[in-house]
Amino acid sequence: MSRSLGFALLATALLCAAPLLRAQDFDIVIRGARIVDGTGAPAVEGDVAIIGQRIAAVGKFSGTGREEINGHGRVVAPGFIDVHSHSEDVCEIPVGENFLRMGVTTIITGNCGGSKLNVAEFFDAIVKTKVGLNVATLIGHNTVRGQVMGGSFARPPTAEELAKMCSLVEQAMQDGAVGLSTGLIYLPGTFAKTDEIVALAKVAAAHGGIYASHMRNESSSILKALDELTTIAREAKIPAEVSHLKLSGPVAWGRADEIIAYLDRARAEGLKITHDQYVYTASSTGIGTLIAAEFREGGAKAYRARLAEPETKAKMVAEMKESIARGRRGDYTYAVIASFKADPRLNGKTIPQAAQILRGAATLDDQIETVLDLEARGGAQGVFHGMSEPDLVKFLAQPYTMIASDAGVRRFGEAVPHPRGYGNNARVLGRYVREQKVLTLEEAVRRMSSLPARTFQLKNRGELKPGFVADLVVFDPAKVSDPSTFDDPHHYAVGFQNVLVNGVPVIRGGQLTTARPGKPVRLNQ
Repeated sequence: MSRSLGFALLATALLCAAPLLRAQDFDIVIRGARIVDGTGAPAVEGDVAIIGQRIAAVGKFSGTGREEINGHGRVVAPGFIDVHSHSEDVCEIPVGENFLRMGVTTIITGNCGGSKLNVAEFFDAIVKTKVGLNVATLIGHNTVRGQVMGGSFARPPTAEELAKMCSLVEQAMQDGAVGLSTGLIYLPGTFAKTDEIVALAKVAAAHGGIYASHMRNESSSILKALDELTTIAREAKIPAEVSHLKLSGPVAWGRADEIIAYLDRARAEGLKITHDQYVYTASSTGIGTLIAAEFREGGAKAYRARLAEPETKAKMVAEMKESIARGRRGDYTYAVIASFKADPRLNGKTIPQAAQILRGAATLDDQIETVLDLEARGGAQGVFHGMSEPDLVKFLAQPYTMIASDAGVRRFGEAVPHPRGYGNNARVLGRYVREQKVLTLEEAVRRMSSLPARTFQLKNRGELKPGFVADLVVFDPAKVSDPSTFDDPHHYAVGFQNVLVNGVPVIRGGQLTTARPGKPVRLNQ
């Protein structure tokens, strides 16, 4: 008998024999809460009981727990699953408090083409370190390509190189990766052709994995980028996930209905297409992405050599000015330095403000020189204000949109990062459920729980159901909110009284416990 079947039979027996249960039949009972079970079904009043790492009973039943949690006036829901995280360093910051404080109990890392190469070693490290939340991972195309192609990236791989890349993806999938990710604006993946990605996606598909993509374009050429994604899904016969669905820059605003119609047509044709979203009108990535990939190819030394060559530098500057003009931005006021290790006093400053500090002037030429200099001095992380709220709301309203932070585990107080890493899930529940009513509470929870679990094949997770893993959150729907802001991001979400990971309280009565019960989560396990 499988372990999961055993738990299911145990739960069924407990429910059937409810009148005969003795006192303290359960480890934990959440009592008198509003149950939002993750499926999208209407909330009901009742209790949730836990034995060990599993949910034992939901609804009305007899028996008490060794620990009882008062759920009156609060919601109990499945722990949230963040499908788009960048948390390869989770073993260095193992608590993951920024995620736990907004109800996230499972993260999927390895997105945008960047992951740990050896998934088995990564999972072993998670077990040995003891982390606060569950961790699944994709295998990153950029990581695999970088490993195999020896620093020469502006070309297709040889047949031998492609075979090695496929072998690395195969090993990662065998070790439990949930799929393949690409980051097609980043090095070295930006130089990859579609057929290369199809070949790797076929390997992931053979294991039941997913293809998650930061596409080549999220602005004026987004339809062309979607064409590539759907081609890969079709040819590799693999479900596809559009990472952080958005329309970036004024030139693209107002096209949400067009993009939604495209995605609906793709699904009508039989493709399995989903998408995730963070609920802020700013993105975050490296400041270096403002410089064309061809000038950054080959690494920091090659970039600095090109920068020192006047003719090549003139081409860089000309391309950046053309990009600004195409995007109708005017200048780089929309770009904020989140973290620059070489000169932390620039953290939180816009590019024009940084130019004024470094160069004594903030003309477009000075801004461009500042961007080029930041990259030459080791690179910086940035926050880019560039989306419209009406587009965001339209994408959020779609039933196939999951909620994801696109953030990593945070070092509290360090730099000026995007607030999504502290408040994304809470912002959905506060701003878009309670205040704006874009989603019902039940639907918002579904997007954070059962939809991610089913999409990424995380077995027995994402629902309040007997036999399922006891990842749960208890929160006050009237108080949940996200005090983290762009100017002052280091504030944890509020309103989450209790968070349990694998049946163990990690937040109890609003306070962080010392427990670290998180585990690796493998595909279909």
